[in-house]
Amino acid sequence: MAYIVTENCIRCKYTDCVEVCPVDCFHEGENFLVIDPEECIDCDLCVVECPAEAIFSLDDLPDGQEKFIDINARLARQWPAINEKIDPPVDAEKWDGVAGKIQYL
Repeated sequence: MAYIVTENCIRCKYTDCVEVCPVDCFHEGENFLVIDPEECIDCDLCVVECPAEAIFSLDDLPDGQEKFIDINARLARQWPAINEKIDPPVDAEKWDGVAGKIQYL
């Protein structure tokens, strides 16, 4: 069971989670992070570190976020790995909690 980055990460892209990941399973796109399900060891460390509360276990995935299972797996193969914390976008706080952000992915 891998962990899934969900819609609330879009345009927030806090990278606190990346810093605690022991296996470097996060991958970075322009407005979003994803977790490689093949690399994730289910340690749960990233969940509590995410300021946007955008990371969930497969068992706890909120309704309506199921499409992010495939999105994480697919984009992890395309995007480069990230293993160091970077500054979030300047308007990240404004986007935290905004629904319907998938169009910005």
